[in-house]
Amino acid sequence: MGIVVSRKVGKAVVRNRIKRRIREIVRRTHLPPAEVLILVRPEAARADFSELAHDLRRAFQKSGLAPG
Repeated sequence: MGIVVSRKVGKAVVRNRIKRRIREIVRRTHLPPAEVLILVRPEAARADFSELAHDLRRAFQKSGLAPG
């Protein structure tokens, strides 16, 4: 899994917080083995954990990685 967070999202503290949250969401989702690249948009800096989790799970379901 790769997580890409550009400088447009925020300073290093914000980018690292988003990456930690995404790693935890993926860990809790129990995905099958796959190569995944997550590109983070600047709107993610304003999202809380539950919003990120909802959006990521929906994306995983659309991709067929998570049961829907």
